[in-house]
Amino acid sequence: MKTSIKPALVSLFLLTALLLASGCRNTANGFGKDVENAGEKIQEKTD
Repeated sequence: MKTSIKPALVSLFLLTALLLASGCRNTANGFGKDVENAGEKIQEKTD
């Protein structure tokens, strides 16, 4: 009974890539919202 570890490694790699991509997307969205909020506050102070 010989089992291959390759499918498990490929699955682990894909899962890791998916989680990293999800984390990066959330970080970029959060940063964008922070920049937008800062810009709105600057506009409020100049009005």
